Amino acid sequence: MEKKRIVVKIGSSSLTNAKGQIDHEKLLDHVHAVAALREAGHEVLLVSSGAVAAGFARLGYPSRPTTLKGKQAAAAVGQSLLVQSYIAQFSQFDLIPAQILLTRNDFSKQERYKNAYATITELLERGILPIINENDTVSVEELTFGDNDMLSALVSGLVHADQLIILTDINGLYDSNPRKNPLAHKYDFLPEVTDDLFQSAEGAGTKVGTGGMKSKLMAAKTAISLGVQVFIGLGKGSQKLLDIIQGDGDGTYIGKEGLASINNSRQWIAFHSEVSGTIFVDQGAEDALLYNGKSLLPAGVYDVKGSFEKCDVVEVIGPNGLLGKGEVLFSSTELKKFMGKRSEEFSKDEVLSSNVVIHRNKWVKA
Repeated sequence: MEKKRIVVKIGSSSLTNAKGQIDHEKLLDHVHAVAALREAGHEVLLVSSGAVAAGFARLGYPSRPTTLKGKQAAAAVGQSLLVQSYIAQFSQFDLIPAQILLTRNDFSKQERYKNAYATITELLERGILPIINENDTVSVEELTFGDNDMLSALVSGLVHADQLIILTDINGLYDSNPRKNPLAHKYDFLPEVTDDLFQSAEGAGTKVGTGGMKSKLMAAKTAISLGVQVFIGLGKGSQKLLDIIQGDGDGTYIGKEGLASINNSRQWIAFHSEVSGTIFVDQGAEDALLYNGKSLLPAGVYDVKGSFEKCDVVEVIGPNGLLGKGEVLFSSTELKKFMGKRSEEFSKDEVLSSNVVIHRNKWVKA
């Protein structure tokens, strides 16, 4: 079998018992399955929930805390418990885990985003098993991923994974809740994630988790847009992950074959960058950006809003609305001087290292 890079996301409900404690039988089952993937020659990254769920009982909470300070305190206790369990269990397979805790800031800051990629790549090249979780102890609500479903999707795009496997407590996606409707239809394969699917999905299904089918659908939609195929479902035993990547999993496969991967620069622009301003362009520039794969030149720009510097990210508006966004090679001050000018119209004093406003490699369509 061809060597693949697989991201496996394990939710809280797949790791803990009804009391919110780590279920060692469940954890051991996942460990054996990951070890089997590695033994078969595949690269594996594990995105593991369970820190808050594992920690809240130790703090005396009867159930998962709802306050920010309660969640963060539970994560501080639970994260160490979770990683200790993984280290102990993976050691029997001579696998060395590496804990990586991420926040939205690690993705929104381009340098940190690049560093995260470099670190994870180095770990994989050295045969280490990255175990990734959101850094719940320091995350604030407006800077979270929402849940580890979205984190796993973004990580799968970051590392250019071949497949994202989201393990949960239900065997795939249905057109209605199978726990309430015995006639619910299960989807074995979906080429894409549509609006109709979101309407039939429901929220979190357990007391220890934060995500539900809606969050998994959003994660799947994101992963597919980044060129990564997705599986959502369940399984048991050491062969479950091998079965999944061979197409025999108990769940739903999402995404067509041959999805196009997106380079990391475009991923960062599309999903993580902050917009610093707006550029307005004419019809010719709109056609060049959307249909001809061209870069944006000063000649096509007729207005600039906001204050931005070189290498900031800006939105681009055309005659038909929002076109996308990209990384600019001019500051707003410079662009106001040169907008509307063709290259041959630049004076000797205006010759720059580049006459491109946004290069096509730093551009993402809306």
